[in-house]
Amino acid sequence: MSNTYGEWLKGQRDAAGLTQQELADTAIMTRSHIAHIEAGRRIPSREDARRLDRALNTGNVLASFLPQDDAAVADYFEAARQLEQQATMIREFALACIPGVLQTEAYARAILRSGFPPVSDEECDRLLVARLKRSKILLNQVSPVVWALLDETALRRPVGGPQVMADQLMHIVRLGEDERVRVHVLPFNLGSHPLMQSMLTLMWFEDQPPVAYSEGLQVGKVHDAPAVVERLQSAYHLAMGDALPLKESLAVLRATAKEHLHHD
Repeated sequence: MSNTYGEWLKGQRDAAGLTQQELADTAIMTRSHIAHIEAGRRIPSREDARRLDRALNTGNVLASFLPQDDAAVADYFEAARQLEQQATMIREFALACIPGVLQTEAYARAILRSGFPPVSDEECDRLLVARLKRSKILLNQVSPVVWALLDETALRRPVGGPQVMADQLMHIVRLGEDERVRVHVLPFNLGSHPLMQSMLTLMWFEDQPPVAYSEGLQVGKVHDAPAVVERLQSAYHLAMGDALPLKESLAVLRATAKEHLHHD
């Protein structure tokens, strides 16, 4: 995402002689939210932009020149990755593959190798290191609270081969048994459900509004407009209502891991 908007906001704040905290107090926002907007990690809602305009006496410039809601994020996952590191609660939905934060090294390497155009060994290693760093948020036993809602498709596709897939599923089982991640499976026989068109990540924070991130082929979007985030949260909750309970989901993961090895 281009940071032109955030840089312009910072310029207006500096010109007004305000600190981030002073602007936040006047606009009825948090300082960290202001900081994220200026750094290009967040886009304010239209109402926030109007409050910033009033606080800075900039007419309706900030509200009028908001980046378009349907614009794809350039370097599309970077903004979401930074937000992921700050979140106190993360709820993932995976349609066709295991979410990055839960991936084992072998599974992640197989995913990275399947892209087009093919990546070099050096680039694959670089991307792998970056992906595995994300999983370090799970080393903290308290925060963030992570839920993973997995379509059964993601469990049965043998990414990297039977052994890699079995190891990946058992890795998730261990995270679930350790109560580090709450896992739920959406079974095949459910048929259609509200999330079947893309993957989705919902994130909550201690001192800023929640966001959502959706992703498709070569495109990703951070959503922070309150109405959009609320709709995506509702879709997630509806799908979760049809998912298998925790213990039953872990049993499905174990059984599917054994099936992968048996088919080997």
